[in-house]
Amino acid sequence: MAAETTILGGSPVYALTTLAGIACTALLWRRLLRSDGRTPDQRLWAVYGGALAGAYLGAKLAFLLAEGWHHRGDWVALLTGHSVAGALLGGVAGVELAKSLVGYRAGTGDLFAVTVPLALAIGRVGCMFAGCCQGVECEASWWAVTDAAGHARWPAAGAELAFNVLFWAWAMLAWRFGWQRGQRFNVYMVAYGCFRFAHEFMRDDARWWGEFGGYHVVAVAIAATGAWMYVRRARTERTTAPA
Repeated sequence: MAAETTILGGSPVYALTTLAGIACTALLWRRLLRSDGRTPDQRLWAVYGGALAGAYLGAKLAFLLAEGWHHRGDWVALLTGHSVAGALLGGVAGVELAKSLVGYRAGTGDLFAVTVPLALAIGRVGCMFAGCCQGVECEASWWAVTDAAGHARWPAAGAELAFNVLFWAWAMLAWRFGWQRGQRFNVYMVAYGCFRFAHEFMRDDARWWGEFGGYHVVAVAIAATGAWMYVRRARTERTTAPA
């Protein structure tokens, strides 16, 4: 049973794709700021940094919560294991904290709705090369992947890559046509949380009760957080809209 993500001992491509994801999203973040008509504000980079810091902390905490006990005798896994799902929750907390510290009040969710799925999609390419985040064993087929032991497995990393690419494409169209303005990242949180909850049954992760594991809990938390933020913003817009 593999850790959500383990860098040491795996393919160096994973580390490279992680850096590539950060670089690509930083460039995209800068370009989107220009096209969004925002007044230049250096505080937005503090918000971006808060998202990164929160994401890495959330990724580690979620891994330790969901399956750290399973790897309690493996210090390499404990040091390097982290969870993409936890990164979303940690990133949200990091953004809210950064905004509070620098006094930035404008919404940034639409920016993250474009950059986050792209970063996660690039990261999943690294997962595919590293052989982590494996799916459950299955019958050999054209779509299955083969692990180091020669067993056919569900392409879990590939499925998550496809989900994030598809959502990124939707987010780009939403940016172009003005769909769900101000709510796009909240939509992503709900969509990913629901997807991850269902997809977790196809992943070879540690389980808590029967077929349910810690990442099911994290997935519910992601969807619930997204739904709560969606409703909160909708109420705010209604109360601030002109009569």
